[in-house]
Amino acid sequence: MRMLGWILAGVLAVGGCSARLSSLLLERQARGPIMEEPAVGQALSWTLDPSPQTQIQTDIEITVNHATQGYLNDLFSNKAIFGSFAGRSPYYPEHLVFYIKIANRSKEKIRIIPTDFMLIDDRGNQYSSIGIDYVTAFSEYRKPVSTITRGMLENASPGYFGFSFPVGKVFANKPQGQFALLLQSSLQPGYLHPGVIHDGLIAFWNPVAQSRKLRFLVTNIKTAFNANDEPTQTLEFSFDFDANPATK
Repeated sequence: MRMLGWILAGVLAVGGCSARLSSLLLERQARGPIMEEPAVGQALSWTLDPSPQTQIQTDIEITVNHATQGYLNDLFSNKAIFGSFAGRSPYYPEHLVFYIKIANRSKEKIRIIPTDFMLIDDRGNQYSSIGIDYVTAFSEYRKPVSTITRGMLENASPGYFGFSFPVGKVFANKPQGQFALLLQSSLQPGYLHPGVIHDGLIAFWNPVAQSRKLRFLVTNIKTAFNANDEPTQTLEFSFDFDANPATK
């Protein structure tokens, strides 16, 4: 039983660390007025209109659709797409997520850099997209310690010291499945050659609830590469939405 106490103490220590706020989450979540910062990233459910929207420039077609919680739940539970990883959405109500589809119907290759895409509200805030590391860090922060210890106790079985804990299983139960979902569903950077259609998700921290206009910029699309593989042209697509939030 003394061994049981040691193991529990160790797990509680690990669980306690997971509840600390990651340094990633301590960064300012938007470029804008300091007074607005505490209101960024709250749990909200947005209605954006019109959605979806499609624009075409020089035979580059981009569709942007607000990925609501219902949309995300249906997507990530689809075993035909995600197989054994299918399950609940890895995103939280603190995130505003968009589905983007880019079709290169031109005769030139293009290069996309999703980290350059941004969201701007009507209150003077500019939001950068958040990558997989930020979403995973937030998930770890939100996970209660009791979930870990309860899972261990439920899987306890008689052993040499009275109980045998599946310690390896506990550490393997970090959000591997959710991490895989994020990797498989996120919009990836890189070249899109003629005829290629690429799609995926991109997320932001929720804008402040007082926002009523949102502008989503799909920016810095590089094209018209010269002989040195240097882009000679960049494109920017601007999508404007009327925004209506509801507190979760």
